[in-house]
Amino acid sequence: MTRFPPDEFAARRERIFERIGAEAHTLIAGAPALGAYALFRQTNEFYYCCGVETPGAYLLLDGTKRTATLFAPDPDAPPTDAVGLDAVSPLAEMADALRAANVIYTPHQPAEGGFAARDVLVRANAQAASDPWNNLPSREQSLAALLRTRFPRLDVRDLSPILDDLRLIKSEAEIGLMRRAGKLSARAVTEAMKRTRPGLRENDLHAIALYVYHAAGARGEGYRAIVPSGAAAIWDAHYFHNDGTLKDGDLVLMDTAPDVGYYTSDIGRMWPVNGVYDPVQRELYGFMVELHKVLLARIRPGATAEQVVQETGAAMTPALERTRFSKPVYEAAARKVLTFQGSLSHPVGMSVHDVGDYWQGVLRPGMVFAVDPQMWVPEETLYVRVEDTVLVTEAGVEVLTADAPLDLDDVEATLREPSAFDAIAAAVEEPE
Repeated sequence: MTRFPPDEFAARRERIFERIGAEAHTLIAGAPALGAYALFRQTNEFYYCCGVETPGAYLLLDGTKRTATLFAPDPDAPPTDAVGLDAVSPLAEMADALRAANVIYTPHQPAEGGFAARDVLVRANAQAASDPWNNLPSREQSLAALLRTRFPRLDVRDLSPILDDLRLIKSEAEIGLMRRAGKLSARAVTEAMKRTRPGLRENDLHAIALYVYHAAGARGEGYRAIVPSGAAAIWDAHYFHNDGTLKDGDLVLMDTAPDVGYYTSDIGRMWPVNGVYDPVQRELYGFMVELHKVLLARIRPGATAEQVVQETGAAMTPALERTRFSKPVYEAAARKVLTFQGSLSHPVGMSVHDVGDYWQGVLRPGMVFAVDPQMWVPEETLYVRVEDTVLVTEAGVEVLTADAPLDLDDVEATLREPSAFDAIAAAVEEPE
């Protein structure tokens, strides 16, 4: 069931009508049936416009009449979640409705499903297109081609840029879900810290996140958690095997978030498996945490993302000059971080790598994105990062994942706390 009232979806459709004009229609295909014993999840694009979770449905927006019609595959079982729409009709009647259109907008970019993001989908589609044994067009390409074939006079245009722009600014209802997702992300990381010790598997920490999300009523993960340790943690930014063993002296990285009503979050923390940062870990990760806090303090409406990065670099330069790094390569890596444009990393919303572009123009209230400064020391295959999801507000910034410990001393104190999961783990451990 949708977490939004009908007026939320109606307001989104009104903004689409304003963008496409009075002479145009919009057609959005929902996700097909899974054909598997798994929980169905609608595509983000379709859900954003109507909140309907029926498999195989289509949504037609008529810009002339300003009406929204859902075409359902089973006319005898209309969707119970089709609230706020003008009509629900059998799928067989959609062709007749399309004959009235002269211009139609449909998404040309790949639809985002569960665990999916546009950047990953585009790469996957490109790989499939280059495979001589599997180079079938994407569903979006197929739909556009069918429309042009069946209705030769129809002007088929791309809806994706319009939806991307609308999704960049979150409504109060969306922000409410993202606050919830941020708190659950932070709770999962905090509980994983308490459970950490040498000898456990990365999957043990991943399991804690899954428990936290499901126990709180979330659908599960927004993306597969990244929980590398040791060599994986210090180099692989998107490792998700989570099958390694935690070892004394290693760092573990955790990057995880839930799916709360089709909205997610993003967080990244690194901590020592044995409970205490060693001097090099404290030197490098400590520098990154301080830089991270300076970035957060400079995010505000009216500034550009580039301006925030430049101001942070200028503010951190005196501190960098005063710091005596233990190796020249560490100092060189720290200097590069000060100009790293990816520190204001990517939008977050219905997808962890959400659509929209906040680097063009100024930051505006309602924008949500990841702050994720990263350091590479290639000479030692070292990789260090710290990440939070933030909301731009009228007053400045709200850190949606702020409940997870950030300062190194606070992290070490959390690592000393008892874990509620110790007893659970003990009860299910396999006998020797």
